[in-house]
Amino acid sequence: MLDTALSANDFLFLAKGAGMTIFVTILSVFFGTILGIIFGVIRYQLGPYWSAPLMIVLDVFRSIPLLIQLVLTYAFLGTVLRLGLSGLTVACIVLTMYTSAYCAEIVRGGIEAVPMTLRRASRSLGMTWAQDMRNIVLPLATRVALPSWIGLALGVMKDSALVYVVQVTELLKSTQILITRLQEPLLLLMICGAFYFLISFPVARFGGYLEKRWSND
Repeated sequence: MLDTALSANDFLFLAKGAGMTIFVTILSVFFGTILGIIFGVIRYQLGPYWSAPLMIVLDVFRSIPLLIQLVLTYAFLGTVLRLGLSGLTVACIVLTMYTSAYCAEIVRGGIEAVPMTLRRASRSLGMTWAQDMRNIVLPLATRVALPSWIGLALGVMKDSALVYVVQVTELLKSTQILITRLQEPLLLLMICGAFYFLISFPVARFGGYLEKRWSND
């Protein structure tokens, strides 16, 4: 029989941490994807030369470790600008921009994968640029980009463990608090890993289902 001091309230505490992880991930991936689509289309349309300023900004978010981004942004917004934003708000802002930086390259690559002959054919039929993008390019690019986007979303979910540095009590931080109090690191880390698995497994399976279904169409 397992001898542990872990109580039902402790499980509830971990579940609340998991809920915070899910909340931060959904919010960041949602808005990051929207910005990523916009940035990706701009990068593709303007080309490497005219989109260079945007590319530099996105490279900053891709190149600097997320932990440093969180600490610097929290300090800058709070100490320099004195905006008084909560740690949760700062975490969502940083993770959104972090997601958009990677998503932009996924979108750009997906658009470039659409055959140019197909795009010329759509324009020869009288489609406008917007109609071509909406009806031809984005649906095909989505099929190409989906596996990478799923990987990005799962990566952001795991990277959200770093938001503890801006005083957000997510799943890993909740686990660390209980480890300090109960002194049962192995059991608690196993439970933490199980929570992460339960969060990520349905997303990965659903992405695999969509990819398989679209490949058979």
